[in-house]
Amino acid sequence: MPSSTPQDVEIREFTMEDYPQALALWQATEGITVDSSDSRENLARFLDRNPGLSFVACRQGRLVAAVLGGYDGRRGLLHHVAVASRERRRGIGTALVARCVRELRTRGVLRCHLFVNNSNPAAVAFWKNLGWRQRDDLTMMSLDILPSA
Repeated sequence: MPSSTPQDVEIREFTMEDYPQALALWQATEGITVDSSDSRENLARFLDRNPGLSFVACRQGRLVAAVLGGYDGRRGLLHHVAVASRERRRGIGTALVARCVRELRTRGVLRCHLFVNNSNPAAVAFWKNLGWRQRDDLTMMSLDILPSA
């Protein structure tokens, strides 16, 4: 997977100071579902449990892309991979994903997963282009443990 970053884009670790801009990006990105699990408190807990695995891309101090990376000790999982629509097709998303994968590899993670909404064929094409494979042997199942706010 190529990992070159456009010269005028800085990729750095995601911090809670990035939360307002990242949330706005996720809310504006088709195919990304934002819900109560994306609250400031929940995201802070996620970042604390997965240090060094989530990143943002900034151009001239403005957040233009973000990815949340984590792992459970065995498998990696990427969440909310988003690039602002006007910034796409410049290698930013590819560079963010490569950074996450590289960091997961340093932790001994052998496989990484992500979820793509069925109604987002552009995202499926992006991931396939990066060498990810679409699974048709699994069904995702969810249980809401706490009521949504």
